[in-house]
Amino acid sequence: MRILVIGSGGREHALAWKMKEDDRRTDLFAIPGNGGISEDAECLNGNADLPALMAAIALERKIDLTVVGPEVPLAAGISDIFIRKGLKIFGPVQKGAMLESSKCFAKDFMKRNNIPTADYTVADSLEESIKILEDRRFPCVIKYDGLAAGKGVQVSMDINEAQDFVCRIYRERIFGSENQKVVIEDCLSGTEMSYLVFADGSTFIPMVPAKDHKRVFDGDRGPNTGGMGCYSPSDIFNSRLEKTIQKEIVLPTLGGLEKENIDYRGVLYFGIMLTDKGPFLLEYNVRFGDPETQVILPRMESSLTDVMEAVVEGLLAKVRVRWSGRKAVCVILSSGGYPGRYETGKEIKRLGEAKEEGVMIFHAGTKKESGRMVTAGGRVLGITALDDDIGKAAGKAYLAAEIIDFEGKHYRKDIGLKHGE
Repeated sequence: MRILVIGSGGREHALAWKMKEDDRRTDLFAIPGNGGISEDAECLNGNADLPALMAAIALERKIDLTVVGPEVPLAAGISDIFIRKGLKIFGPVQKGAMLESSKCFAKDFMKRNNIPTADYTVADSLEESIKILEDRRFPCVIKYDGLAAGKGVQVSMDINEAQDFVCRIYRERIFGSENQKVVIEDCLSGTEMSYLVFADGSTFIPMVPAKDHKRVFDGDRGPNTGGMGCYSPSDIFNSRLEKTIQKEIVLPTLGGLEKENIDYRGVLYFGIMLTDKGPFLLEYNVRFGDPETQVILPRMESSLTDVMEAVVEGLLAKVRVRWSGRKAVCVILSSGGYPGRYETGKEIKRLGEAKEEGVMIFHAGTKKESGRMVTAGGRVLGITALDDDIGKAAGKAYLAAEIIDFEGKHYRKDIGLKHGE
């Protein structure tokens, strides 16, 4: 089977790794890929954000299945183009991708379908945003409407922080877009968790839950990032909670998509806040999470390729997915300065020494240069470890994180060590 993976991060490396584990005979290709992916797949030149170009390459290379990792190609309508050309692709159509590409669309969708979420107001100018902020209580959450690589959300503790953020959105164009909308919503308190499902338009299969840590520093301090670490499962999760999440959030979402004639096929990611009033939906993602994928897929005992094919063909009801009872912890190694300005091109040393039984190293911002592996992004590597005990899994991951060396290396020291928080 010939499979094309679109994307260049740790999530895409985990996807490529899992599909190769499923069947070593699989011919893997990636656009653009990274230093780690290149060890399992042939990395092709091409701009992944240009759907028509991706379709042309898939036709030329006789690709049997294309798997889209990041959100930008999905928002640009890559699945619509592939489907029109008779190509199999794993990922929702453009209208379904709006659940992630537009925070306003997503919040209105939640409201239409009676999905528990924080109360909110939409503003479409700086003046309107400031007026809304002057009349509300703090803390509050401000969300840029469009895609922002996981950095478009700020929890503002007071009006000064809030006004500064909206000024940077509207005046400084920090997200580089003409989009004029923001969502201003109540700040929920509780424990966050990630809940992902495979969905084929009529059926869904849940994945094992995970907990992501987005703040750059220990103790969940500092600015938000794309994710600094993750673990699975969390001991706050149980079958009763899962039934509530499915009844109040998952099923109304799938029902709403059906009512609005959106044939959704791919992954649906639910970012959930567990409050004293029950689970509330914070956000949707329309693809695998990053770094959630790096702890979920190592626990998957079934063939990911078979599941994705079933999703594409609308046959998910015929599939059963098995999960390992082992625990997984992923620690992200980032470039110094991330999520702000950082330098790249730093040689990554001692990768081979860090590998041991139960430890996987997923590349994110890396590339091969003159025979060396060097840094090429903000998040550089994801170190995932498996064990029967989550503390032992964290210990393995941190041992590997300590061994690997590159200039400016930064990582949190508390991932998986406060299990259940």
